[in-house]
Amino acid sequence: MKEATELNEDMLEEAEHLALLEPEDDGTFFQVTNLLNIMDSESAKTDTTVPGLDMRKTLASVIITEKATTDPCVVMNALIRCLQVPEISTQRKMNIYNIMQEIIQQEGEMEEHCIQRLVAIASKQMRDITETEGFETAEVASETLVALSRNHFSLVMYELQHHLKPLSLTDEFVIVTLAKLANGNVFEFMPYMGITLATIFTMLRLANEAKMRQVICSAMETFCETVQFYLRHLEDSLYPVMTEDQFAVKLFPMYRYFVTVWLRHQDLEVKLGVIKSLRPMLSLLLPNDDLREQVYDYIPLLLAEFQGGLEALFVTQVLRQILEASVTTNTPIPPMLLHPIFTELHVQVCSKAPAQQQFSSQNLMEIVHCFIALARSYPKELMKFFFSQVEMSKEAIRVGTLALIRAVVSADDPKMNIKTIYLAIRVVKNTLSDTRSKVRMAILRIIGQLVLSGFQEKIKGWGLKYVSVQLTLSTYKLTNRRECFYQRDLEEKMVHKVTMDTVKIITSSISGMTNEFWVRLLCYIMETDYTEALTPICISLTNLAENQIHGKDTEAGIAGKSKHVDLPAPQKLLARLLVLMSSPYKGEGRGIAMLNLLRTLSQSIAPSMADMWEQEIPLLVQYLEEHTEFTWNQKAWEDMLIQFLRNSLKKTRGTSWSLRLSKELNNQIETFDSPSLEKGFLYRALGFTLGMGLEADRVEVLLLELLYKTDYSNDFDREGVILCFGLCARGQVKTVLNVLHDFEERIQESEQSWQISAWRKDHPWRRETVKSALMVMYSCVSSYCHPQMLLTHVDSPITAKIIHHYSSSCQDISLKMAFMKSVVQVTNAIKSIQDSEDFQFAHKSVLTSLIVAIIKAETPDHLVSPVRSMAMDALSQLSTLKPFYSSEESTELMDIGIHTVISLQPPGEDNESIKTLYTNAMHSLKQLMEGLMQRQLDPKGLQDTVHLLEKWILSEKEWEREKAMALHLHLMQIYVQSIGVCIPLKLGQFGILVGLIAPCTCDVHKRTRLASINVLSSLLDLHVSQTCSLWGTSKEQELQKCKEDLQDTDMDKISSASSRIAKVVCPEFNCDEVVSLIQKLCENIGAMDLQHDRAAVTWIGIFLQMRVKELEDKVAEILGAILVHLPVVDHPEVRRHLIEGILLLAHYHQETVLTSLLRQPLPMESHLTEVWLAVAENVPFARTMLHGLLGRLQSRFTAKINATSKADIWRLAAVDPLMTLCTIQLLMEKMDQDDKFPDLFPDLLYAFLLQLGSSHGPEAASPVLKTWRLVHTGPLPQEMTLQRITIKSMQLLVKRINREPLEQALEEQSVWSLLENGGTFLEGVSLMARLCMQNMENYMQRLAELVLTGMGSEVLSCCISSTAICVEFMSDPVLHQEKLLRPVVLMLEKGAGQDKDETLQVLSLRALGNMALGAPRKVKQYRKLLLEKCLGSLQGQVSCSAMAEGMEALTKVLAELREGDIGSSFEAISKQCRAFFDNENETLRLKAFALFGKLAKVVGISKKHFFKGEVKRGWVSLLLHCQDPCPSVAQACVATMFQCVHFWGWKSLESSFGPSNDSINDQMTVFQTNMCSILAQKKPAVLCGFLLETTVFMKNNLSRIRIAACNLAGIIMKQLSAHYLKKMDLVGLRNSLQDLQLDSDAGVRRAALETLKVLDSCNQHWLLASPRGLP
Repeated sequence: MKEATELNEDMLEEAEHLALLEPEDDGTFFQVTNLLNIMDSESAKTDTTVPGLDMRKTLASVIITEKATTDPCVVMNALIRCLQVPEISTQRKMNIYNIMQEIIQQEGEMEEHCIQRLVAIASKQMRDITETEGFETAEVASETLVALSRNHFSLVMYELQHHLKPLSLTDEFVIVTLAKLANGNVFEFMPYMGITLATIFTMLRLANEAKMRQVICSAMETFCETVQFYLRHLEDSLYPVMTEDQFAVKLFPMYRYFVTVWLRHQDLEVKLGVIKSLRPMLSLLLPNDDLREQVYDYIPLLLAEFQGGLEALFVTQVLRQILEASVTTNTPIPPMLLHPIFTELHVQVCSKAPAQQQFSSQNLMEIVHCFIALARSYPKELMKFFFSQVEMSKEAIRVGTLALIRAVVSADDPKMNIKTIYLAIRVVKNTLSDTRSKVRMAILRIIGQLVLSGFQEKIKGWGLKYVSVQLTLSTYKLTNRRECFYQRDLEEKMVHKVTMDTVKIITSSISGMTNEFWVRLLCYIMETDYTEALTPICISLTNLAENQIHGKDTEAGIAGKSKHVDLPAPQKLLARLLVLMSSPYKGEGRGIAMLNLLRTLSQSIAPSMADMWEQEIPLLVQYLEEHTEFTWNQKAWEDMLIQFLRNSLKKTRGTSWSLRLSKELNNQIETFDSPSLEKGFLYRALGFTLGMGLEADRVEVLLLELLYKTDYSNDFDREGVILCFGLCARGQVKTVLNVLHDFEERIQESEQSWQISAWRKDHPWRRETVKSALMVMYSCVSSYCHPQMLLTHVDSPITAKIIHHYSSSCQDISLKMAFMKSVVQVTNAIKSIQDSEDFQFAHKSVLTSLIVAIIKAETPDHLVSPVRSMAMDALSQLSTLKPFYSSEESTELMDIGIHTVISLQPPGEDNESIKTLYTNAMHSLKQLMEGLMQRQLDPKGLQDTVHLLEKWILSEKEWEREKAMALHLHLMQIYVQSIGVCIPLKLGQFGILVGLIAPCTCDVHKRTRLASINVLSSLLDLHVSQTCSLWGTSKEQELQKCKEDLQDTDMDKISSASSRIAKVVCPEFNCDEVVSLIQKLCENIGAMDLQHDRAAVTWIGIFLQMRVKELEDKVAEILGAILVHLPVVDHPEVRRHLIEGILLLAHYHQETVLTSLLRQPLPMESHLTEVWLAVAENVPFARTMLHGLLGRLQSRFTAKINATSKADIWRLAAVDPLMTLCTIQLLMEKMDQDDKFPDLFPDLLYAFLLQLGSSHGPEAASPVLKTWRLVHTGPLPQEMTLQRITIKSMQLLVKRINREPLEQALEEQSVWSLLENGGTFLEGVSLMARLCMQNMENYMQRLAELVLTGMGSEVLSCCISSTAICVEFMSDPVLHQEKLLRPVVLMLEKGAGQDKDETLQVLSLRALGNMALGAPRKVKQYRKLLLEKCLGSLQGQVSCSAMAEGMEALTKVLAELREGDIGSSFEAISKQCRAFFDNENETLRLKAFALFGKLAKVVGISKKHFFKGEVKRGWVSLLLHCQDPCPSVAQACVATMFQCVHFWGWKSLESSFGPSNDSINDQMTVFQTNMCSILAQKKPAVLCGFLLETTVFMKNNLSRIRIAACNLAGIIMKQLSAHYLKKMDLVGLRNSLQDLQLDSDAGVRRAALETLKVLDSCNQHWLLASPRGLP
């Protein structure tokens, strides 16, 4: 209740304070709030996106902090106010507290009430911990209080003490904050330390939760450390508070409570907190004498914790602290506690630490310190305990106990007395009989430690004896080890190593040494087979020998006052040490140890060599010290040892010392295993030693002995003997050759007998093995003997013997290898002679043939031996000797070498031996090729060599490509280095060479790629040097970057690098080189895998892109290469790239490419179709190509022009029009359907029509088809005709423009069929033009322009087709609207006036006539021309069609003219027209009647009289042809007749013919009767004239006209009076009618009969009327 009241009062005061805030404070509050909002939002973003401190959050915090520098109270009040906002988030609280801490650290002046409010709020929020907030807010609040305590300690401490009340469990963060205050404010806190500790002690019983106990333990740890700091700096305190004892008294109850109560807690974290707090407590408790013994009482409780789950290290540290304090204060631990302490600590040493123990090694170190402390105070009790432990037989207990004893011995402590060491040695001696490895090592280490600790006297006797025994025992076990006891061997090695270390310690520390120990160590060197121990033994012997030589050990009596020591035979010791020193880094660097021993014993071994050894041995030691086992050179070291031996032997020249040394070396051969470095050096040393021998006979004996005892089946021994003989030959060549000859004789060498095994029963030699050894011995002799002696013996016996032994053997692998090795050695020996230029090797050809046979006998696909590489090495060496190989021989040898190596399959990764053979074979091939190519270093030789490699570079097998490319690189580098700029490459050769290797830059195999780019670099170097190209550093750097990228595994990056390479090198090629490169790349497409093909086409594309403008003269060659190889390319991607290259060429050189493509054969092959399909994909380019193709079609119909450029030449070149049409059809079919060809439609349509017209015209059998179409085995498909392809193309064109009405009309009116048929072609053209005018108005202008141009063409078919189109255009206003009428009329005038082609004339006339339809207003303007041409068509030798068309044109034209416009032509037209009334051609009759009718309409007053006469003259014809057999003619005639009736002037006659249901014949009969009746009355003479004309028509060819004439004659006779009849020739009429009785037509006969009846009736009437009865 009281707390609630206080809280309410605080809130009331706070509210009052807030009410008094000034407006400026409110502004600051809002600013701070906004900035805090920013921090909150950025914190949320940071949590969800990217971790890390956001810049905006930091900036907001900095702004608040900076503002606090000027007015800290205002900002602090604002922050406090923000803290008091309800439902504030945890993050915001933390941000506010962090800002407050920064403001507090600024040390600005703040008001007291502000600090008080902050302390109260922070304290409250620190204590009010909720589960949701966790401890974050409490922690930052606590830190804020600690920050405030630096300047306001009293306020903070008062607040915390206010909440720290006795017998009341306070909040945990109050204790945490107190601990922090104590740590940060030591001296200020000390006055409160006593009450704080006392109050906390009252809370211990109340703290039941583990967390609270941990907090108190941690706080106590901090409090104790603070007290220790205070006590150490007591003089700095202003006023002392408590002494150390006073603090200890206050702490001990808490210590007791921690150990007795809390340490038993089940929670391990609590236990750990208690243990960690004990150490600082004990630091204050143990110095107090009264409290120290009470601390001892609680040791059992600490020991009990070793059995719990707590980390043992922390318990041991506390125990060590107590034990060391007991030693320091000389306060013994109760005896009853010693054994438990011994036991608990000892168990941890001897047993394996639990898995959960993380600090076991540190724990062991602490335990050792504990035992050392115990040994200082309780040595007897401890050693007694150790003795009891070693009595047990367990190895772990003994080893652990001995390890502790060693630690006790090694403790550098003056309190460790001699008695303790004595007791320890007694314990150790009790274990000497234990044979277990770990126990032995422990004992040896104790012995060594005793020596190191200064107790040397304590080991003499038992210690030295034990070490000697262990040295012998471990060496024996290691030299007689078994495979199945690997673990034991490892342990024994460890024992031996420890023994050696102990020996080293002993020999370097003990001054007095027994002679027995010296002899034992010296014999160990001479006899042991376990050489790993030689280094420490030699070091020990050196130390002992130096002591003996300097007289330090007088008791042993070994050295005395001299510098000699007792040794075995000097030659034997020297031989032993020399051989062992050949491997100086074995056995921990035994070489230096043995050299030092030799130097020390030099006076004892050979006094004559001592001075020289003093100088040279340090140099050898220096070499070994400067190197390691990884950096030294075996051969160099052996050379140094041999030189050392040689110099040593020179000092004994004239004595038998060297011979005895040779014998000792010879005796040691069997003591070393084969193979070994030591034995190899032994053979070498023996050869040098024998070579320096002076007694040849005794040398021969040793050599023969060596030959007989050698096991020739052992390769190492065989090679060693061979080397030995070679080295011996350096000074004893004749002796060696004699020994070999003697050996051959003794073993009775022959082809029938070979019984070597008789000499050595234990070595069943094979015949071939000895032969191979003898061959190599002879060659080795040639290698080492003096040059002058070599020229004497090389041909015979050396080479002769080698050939003999090989030829007489079974020639197995070993013999072949020995033979070729011998050849190489002999060849090298000859080459090494300086004066051998004139030497001709007599056996060269024989050796060559034998080696070639060996190579050819090898299996072609895999390696089984190094025979190949050795054979090629032999050939390489032979090629340098005279007589030299010819060019043909060199080429043959190259081919043999390449085939035998490159075809080999690569070895597996796990087969190292085969890999080595493989590498050697390749290296040998390179050397052979290099040697042979040196004889022909010119471009031809290079090309021939590359030609040999080409099929392997293009192999489908990647390993063959790799090897071939590596060889190519090697040869190319050799060529570049050797030739340089001396001999330039041939024209095109550079491109061929680059084209061969360019695709390999994308090879799947990394080494092939790198080799190819290196070859390319070499070629570029050569090309640049020979052409003085501007190859700069930047390009070189770019090429290097590309090379680095080729090492990647990503094929995309590799392809990109290859492309960049192409771009870099492209400028270095001239046009011819580009052509040769592309030809080579195309040629090799398909030879390898897809990746290579991609690279090839990529290179082609890049070169074309970069150089296409320069390749005008080479386009045909490049295109030809691509087109030739394109059909065989299978992969679509590769084909696409090649096609893109073609398109690129076409883009820049369209005419050349177009001509080349159009000259390809028909039917179009798939690859060519694919090219055009690719063209179709690119609409703009396809349109360009369509223009070109269109131009090819149009060029046939245009005037020939002279070429002014190369493009013109290709454009004007003849091509097959059928191919052109097929291509156009394909493009239109495959191009984007959205492209309507707005600009191409009229041109294409017109070109197609012209092409169709030409196919139907006289030039249809054009020679172009025969000239350029390749001959196929079979005919072209039926559908592949010029007409059908053209029609199909037109259909596609019409369909593409998407004009459905037009398309439908063309189908309905069968336009396509009309166009395809030659007879109806022009009709189809007219229909097509008409429909286009109706549906394609937008294209009419262009079509009109094209037609105008075509009408002027020299090609007749073009003129005809164009005129046919013009016929329709003239009937439309289009020409007039486009202002094309005048030129068209002029063209038509020309066509109408010519007489070479009837069709052209007819069409021209028809077009002229159509002007009246299309441009009627222009007829008057062109009347003169029109009338002239049309009238001209009615005169002269003109075809019926032309005349008919002329009359029809006149009919159309006259419709637009008046009489005055016609002028004088009216009479001519009338006359010409009337002349055709009776023409046999019904068309002419039809046109004539129509024209006459039109004239009747046109005639005016001035011409009426004339025309009336023309009507009268043609009236009979009109009357008769009204019944013309042609209905259209009859109809036209009737219409014309009634147009002319009014010219008679009889109204009754005009109205006599009108609408009626009667037939036309009946109507005409009535009309004729009326007309004759009128004429008989008014103009009988005219009627008589009509009768005479009618009589003429009775002979007309048309039966209907004859019938009409008979009928008309009858009508006329009926109407004429007798007066006029008498004047007529009735007799003639009768005769005509009687003749018609014989007419074939029955109608004619009937009509004639009827007329005769009329005539008879008239005659009868006349007789009756006449008075005489006579006419």
